[in-house]
Amino acid sequence: MPTFKFALVFAAIAATSAAAALPAHADERSCRGTIGAVTVDNLRVPEGATCTLDRTLVKGTLKVERGATLRARAIRVIGNIQAENHRSVSVTGGSRVDGSLQVKQGGGATVSDSFFGSDVQFFTNSGAISIRSNRIDGNLQYKENSPAPAGGLNVVQGNKEDQCARL
Repeated sequence: MPTFKFALVFAAIAATSAAAALPAHADERSCRGTIGAVTVDNLRVPEGATCTLDRTLVKGTLKVERGATLRARAIRVIGNIQAENHRSVSVTGGSRVDGSLQVKQGGGATVSDSFFGSDVQFFTNSGAISIRSNRIDGNLQYKENSPAPAGGLNVVQGNKEDQCARL
């Protein structure tokens, strides 16, 4: 019987080790309404929803879906903000995004008084876009937006390209 007990113990250790080796998946939280000063992993603003963030820490990616509105003030995002086919995106009030901001094929946007650790991109949007008084450690890129973006006083470490060359 000692061989049987050894086999059981070995099987239990192997199962525990295999479970510990599985990759951890970050939780995704949906936002409809307001989220205050809490920490979340990944955050998604679902189709057609409005999300207001105030001093929220997002440890992953913040996604804004079709027809959705994001109003963010004094937030921190460890990853990126991605908006596609959105209604409106606003990132203001000393917000910090360690990654990039990508806003494409949607409505309007306001980005002011914030820091971005990588590129800020606005492509083929059809609403008013204002970008003012930001620090961008990557490139500032605008292409095919109508109307053309407005703003100024942005400090850009990389290049200012296309429609934003004067911003």
